[in-house]
Amino acid sequence: MKLDAIDRKILDALQGNGRLSNVELAERVGLSPSPCLRRVRLLEEAGVIKRYVALLNQDAVGLPVSVFISIKLERQHEEDLDRFEAEVSGYPEVLECYLMTGTRDYLLRVATADLAAYERFLKTKLTRVENVASIESSFALRQVKYTNSLPLETTGGPARGAVS
Repeated sequence: MKLDAIDRKILDALQGNGRLSNVELAERVGLSPSPCLRRVRLLEEAGVIKRYVALLNQDAVGLPVSVFISIKLERQHEEDLDRFEAEVSGYPEVLECYLMTGTRDYLLRVATADLAAYERFLKTKLTRVENVASIESSFALRQVKYTNSLPLETTGGPARGAVS
């Protein structure tokens, strides 16, 4: 789907606040409500808008510890990668998992309540995954920036829907 300037404005506004009513969204992007709703539905159907969610404050829900984990596998055959990905995808502590280039095979972002909870996760789950050769953990001291908004080009600038 080719996105025009209005589509980008719609996406930018929804990235900043997914709870905007159609009337509010239409006003922000300069459309009447019916064409605005039609465009949003097309963006949803095309998979540009994947879903709508509530973003939670990690500290407020009792999960203040963020850990970035680099994983090296013993073998990188397709079935080994698929098996690893299926296993870690089932762990609720794993917020993100990326297949990487370079010296490590995967980078995970994990959230836990405290160091003891991370140790339990490591010992009872991650170290038991078949084919893991090494695990390297880095603990985040402070979150400097977080956004889930993609930098869409709208009226001459990046998206402004950053979430902190």
